Amino acid sequence: MVSALFLDRDGVINHDAGYTSSTEKFRFIDGIFDLCRAAKRSGYLLIVVTNQAGIGRGYYSKQDFFTLTEWMCKQFELEDAPITDFFYCPYHPEHGIGHYKKDSFDRKPNPGMLLRAAEKFGLDLEHSIMIGDKDSDMQAAKNAGIGIRCHYLTDDGQEKLLSNAATHKIHSLKEGISLWKESAVTRINDV
Repeated sequence: MVSALFLDRDGVINHDAGYTSSTEKFRFIDGIFDLCRAAKRSGYLLIVVTNQAGIGRGYYSKQDFFTLTEWMCKQFELEDAPITDFFYCPYHPEHGIGHYKKDSFDRKPNPGMLLRAAEKFGLDLEHSIMIGDKDSDMQAAKNAGIGIRCHYLTDDGQEKLLSNAATHKIHSLKEGISLWKESAVTRINDV
């Protein structure tokens, strides 16, 4: 079975500018391409799993999201770190408009997107990794049975509360590269 590196988008791949929907506002976080190249060299599939309530709230369209995602994936290809696939959830249980107002099994902290990816690619979730910047990312990964749940604690210098569902913490994506070696990353038990 193959393993995957699951990545949240806003706050991990790009700086979270609040409902990012265009290339003009999309700024990659330092170290994301190095991290993904290291994962690919180690045999991991790269899979993006992202809540996109901005669609459900009417802030931008699905087409806007797909256009931005296509551009983003092209940048990863140019950096020799092609994304294997991406999964998104446009629903929000309170703020969604029309049919987007519902609680979806795909919306993190639910594990739906991760489980669909596992089924599609025959993934070994116990030996897979999730990097996210929110507790909902860590909870979704835990709920899916992902073995390494890495909470990225810094985005634009702002410290975030550590998720109790995380198994590791990192303060930079460069630090995350050592996940494959299991050395420099701080385990939660050591905090």
